[in-house]
Amino acid sequence: MVINITEKAAVEVSKFIEEQDLEDPILRIGITGGGCSGFQYSLKLDEDYDVEKDIIAEQHGIKVVVDKKSNLFMNGTTIDFHDGLDKRGFVFDNPNATKSCGCGSSFNV
Repeated sequence: MVINITEKAAVEVSKFIEEQDLEDPILRIGITGGGCSGFQYSLKLDEDYDVEKDIIAEQHGIKVVVDKKSNLFMNGTTIDFHDGLDKRGFVFDNPNATKSCGCGSSFNV
């Protein structure tokens, strides 16, 4: 997996994990069809993964899982967390995206 999570993003994920009652939480990263540019990013906390369909790694103390199909479109992506006056939330820097919407939540390859 070549999806990187910055330390700042990992801190925010850790806050969400503390709020949940999950036994062995993992951060599932993926893409789904939709949005104004074709694909949307997906982040969610999960407890299960499939070793045949998913790739798992640990970054900054967070177990991160991405399905192999999403990894094809997200290889090289960096996920950061922006906390400013203009916006607050996770930001995806995807070198594979040829087009993205103004809000940055969807993209096309």
